[in-house]
Amino acid sequence: MKPFSVRKLALAAAVAATGLIGATASSWAQEVTLRLHQFLPPQANVPKLVLDPWADKVEQESGGRIKIERYPAMQLGGTPPQLYDQARDGIVDIVWTLPGSNPGRFPSTEVFELPFMMTNAEATSRAYWDLFEKHMKDTEFKDTHVLGVWVHGPGMLHSKEPIEKLDDLKGMKIRAPTRIINSLLGQLGATPVGMPVPQITEALSKGVIDGCVIPWEVTPALKVPELVSNHTEFGGDHALYTTTFVLAMNKAKYDSLPDDLKKVLDDNSGQEFAAFAGSTQAGADVPSRKIAVDRGNNIIEISAEDTETWKEAAAPVYEQWVTEMKDKGIDGQMLIDEARALIDKYTSQ
Repeated sequence: MKPFSVRKLALAAAVAATGLIGATASSWAQEVTLRLHQFLPPQANVPKLVLDPWADKVEQESGGRIKIERYPAMQLGGTPPQLYDQARDGIVDIVWTLPGSNPGRFPSTEVFELPFMMTNAEATSRAYWDLFEKHMKDTEFKDTHVLGVWVHGPGMLHSKEPIEKLDDLKGMKIRAPTRIINSLLGQLGATPVGMPVPQITEALSKGVIDGCVIPWEVTPALKVPELVSNHTEFGGDHALYTTTFVLAMNKAKYDSLPDDLKKVLDDNSGQEFAAFAGSTQAGADVPSRKIAVDRGNNIIEISAEDTETWKEAAAPVYEQWVTEMKDKGIDGQMLIDEARALIDKYTSQ
């Protein structure tokens, strides 16, 4: 029997060590599956153009170590207003939702929903991120790890009967997404009806509401151009309204990630992502508007001059909001001033 050589023994030891190192490296290369839950169907523009590209990019930059499972249309259960708490409580890992779905819970975000505050979605989303970091991150949103915040493009009216002037709105039952928009519609003479966006289709088809306020981009997914034939747009430099969004992650889940995977998420979070999300969502307005035009629907354009009448009618919403914020210990006028300055800054760039 030939003796086992020292060389062979060293080679065997090296092979064993390589296997051990490989196993250790494999354990270090932690793989993570994150569940992203949101309220719109997968073919809607935000999932298709914002959330999926974002998730794909995170997966790619993690080298496949992060997998993001996407659950649209509330597939994991609950209702849209419960999404934020699902992320907070770890029922899911990431949610896309409207802070305004929980009235009064995220009051500082409402500054961007005030009437005729927004210029364009990219500038306003950048401003929103700045104000979030300064005033909201460690207060109103302290229970989650926020990946992004943004707003949609110009909000407008979609109605069964034409709305060509302010008086036409009086008495109409109009769906609104948040408390501030409810307040705006009430101030303008409508009867506001608060409801999550997925309920719009059924509410219009059954006559529960006479119209709704949403941006163009989401109208095809909700079949709005098929259910109403009138769409009212506003001239001037500022939109009638916008709505705020948040992409929020369970804090414990984020904290549990190794540093290199945290960096992947961090690199795909923040102001640049906010700008991308806002501008991309607003960019879907034009092709969505074309669907209504091609159907022969009535596109009503309120001139910049006539829009001033609407602005004047909406002005009391600001005073009311500042008073409400004072009762919460928040300087609402300061937030208005800061938001306007930031929006102007980013709009002019």
